[in-house]
Amino acid sequence: MKLNVGGLDKMLRVVAGVLLIAAAVTGYFTPWGWIGIIPLVTGLVGWCPAYAIFGINSCPLSKGE
Repeated sequence: MKLNVGGLDKMLRVVAGVLLIAAAVTGYFTPWGWIGIIPLVTGLVGWCPAYAIFGINSCPLSKGE
């Protein structure tokens, strides 16, 4: 599994995931806010299955491979 999510992309995914989950916990965005788990996990892990399928790579460390 090659990394395909880069720095800024990771940060935005983590922030968006945390905000969506927080909205779900507070009852503002239930149950769709729980979809925030996906960007949170992909941001923390550094790999996105959708990026892999479509051949997208925002990680500068693995672009040369």
